[in-house]
Amino acid sequence: MSELLPAIEIETAPNPDAAVIWLHGLGDDGNGWSQAVPALGLPPTMAVRFLFPHAPMMPVAINNGYVMRAWYDIRDADLHSRADLAGVRRSQAQLEALIAREKARGIADARIVLAGFSQGGAIALYTALRHPERLAGIIALSTYLIDGASLAAESVPANRDLPIFMAHGIHDPVVHLAWAESSRAALTAGGWNVEWHTYPMEHSAGMEEIAAAGTFLRTVLR
Repeated sequence: MSELLPAIEIETAPNPDAAVIWLHGLGDDGNGWSQAVPALGLPPTMAVRFLFPHAPMMPVAINNGYVMRAWYDIRDADLHSRADLAGVRRSQAQLEALIAREKARGIADARIVLAGFSQGGAIALYTALRHPERLAGIIALSTYLIDGASLAAESVPANRDLPIFMAHGIHDPVVHLAWAESSRAALTAGGWNVEWHTYPMEHSAGMEEIAAAGTFLRTVLR
């Protein structure tokens, strides 16, 4: 098992019976997204453990090799060649280790949601669609599908119809809306149930989007 990544933990009530593992974007850490929990608007009766792990530090080619927190190296601005697949699979293993730890703490796979923004959302999608047991759902914000060509061969039947919440800013200059739209189309064609939202924003998150993600969480973890 991969060494566990450090993470911020927030429990919305004692004895949680569900978990949300939320991955930040490039150059960020878990602190920022941990502050979004109240805005999700979850009822006090929902006992959820949120994990906001910190990605490891690494040089990022597209940023001139600058060392920052990243889930994988980005080598190119092009959608199809931007992700370093070896790094993606390393982060997949690290996320799987966090899932295994939640299972060891008594939370079933079917009560676990994988979530993320930008790079973090890409890892959440990549991992969940290949996870061997049924999960509760995916929240994928301002992100895209990595290695979609391999999805049909590598996706797991248990998560073939997994609910997916995707949201994107229509003015996003970093992860272009067209990339998210093509990712959504590939997922829908593959049989996944994608709940799609767009917002008049750039590469960021908004309160309306967070509230909608909270509604999705209430649905899949009810």
